[in-house]
Amino acid sequence: MSRDVNAQKSVKELGEVKLVGIRVVCAEEKYIEEIPKAAKILKERTNEIKNVLFSGQQVGAFIVEESSPEEDGYWVCVQVDEYKDIPEDMSTLTVPPHQYATILHNGPNYQIKSSYEELHQWIAIQGLKRSNKSWNLEFYLRDNQNPDNVRVELFDSIID
Repeated sequence: MSRDVNAQKSVKELGEVKLVGIRVVCAEEKYIEEIPKAAKILKERTNEIKNVLFSGQQVGAFIVEESSPEEDGYWVCVQVDEYKDIPEDMSTLTVPPHQYATILHNGPNYQIKSSYEELHQWIAIQGLKRSNKSWNLEFYLRDNQNPDNVRVELFDSIID
């Protein structure tokens, strides 16, 4: 499946986002394999998480240049409206309100990097600046169990 090359790009503001899910920490080249595994586990276990919003839509979160070991990795999560009775082997993550440049990726997960490159070029053309020390979010718009066909809105942090 080919990637949607005419994806709309925009700037969006998000309020605080509360997430519960699985933190993946591995070698850089392994994320492309490990994130879909974590997503599958989370899908099977979403019913264990209380106060889930948006019918269990999965959200990925990461910081490009983490400043501490606690920020290292990639979180595969669902959004909640409040934290309650978190499963012991899951993590919580609160992403503060922020401004993002966004693009819709529609295609194989291994091509997400190309969508980010396209978005980064657009950010520069718009005279905006990326915030590499803030949380980036990926909102999966449908069941992402098939890594050859993902539909995800990428939220890349920008400086106000």
